Amino acid sequence: MRIAIYCGANGGHDSLYREAAAKMAAFLANEGIGLVYGGGNVGLMGTIADAALKAGGKVIGVIPQSLMEKELGHGGVTELHVVRSMHERKQLMVDLSDGFIALPGGFGTLDELFETLTWLQLSFHAKPVGLLNVNGFFDGLLVFLDHMAEQGFLKQAHRDCVLVANDPAELLAQMRGFSAPDLGKWIEKMVAAER
Repeated sequence: MRIAIYCGANGGHDSLYREAAAKMAAFLANEGIGLVYGGGNVGLMGTIADAALKAGGKVIGVIPQSLMEKELGHGGVTELHVVRSMHERKQLMVDLSDGFIALPGGFGTLDELFETLTWLQLSFHAKPVGLLNVNGFFDGLLVFLDHMAEQGFLKQAHRDCVLVANDPAELLAQMRGFSAPDLGKWIEKMVAAER
């Protein structure tokens, strides 16, 4: 089993973010779960790779060639896939993983998170997607997701696909119990509502 972690190439201002990232990565390694991540050696990306390796875990990095050329690739991971584009990176990370966890990060983290959630919504995959809500980092985002559902732009079943915890063990337990919504039923209901 492998989990992809989406997280920042920066470390954030509070050391709590690095501590939580290291704890998450070590927890996965101790559970025998491989780590798939963006392949970098900086920020929270470097933190999770180093922590998983230190705990004896397998770490697979996926990084675009343009970032390798800037010497941002991690040289010590178990496997490092160098790809042509960000799109190819995201696709390979999804293909290599059995689930996904977002840690604090910026635009890139949110891009990966929302593309993965969109693919789940459209049944391109049926894998769990979770947020490790370190220090309430994702609280504002969760309020906005509720707003999207309340305004009729997001089905509640899809909103409920976003698993959230601030503890690695609790989040992994939710992910293990996850069952994706049936796209066929969702499309039937959507078509019926438009008639």
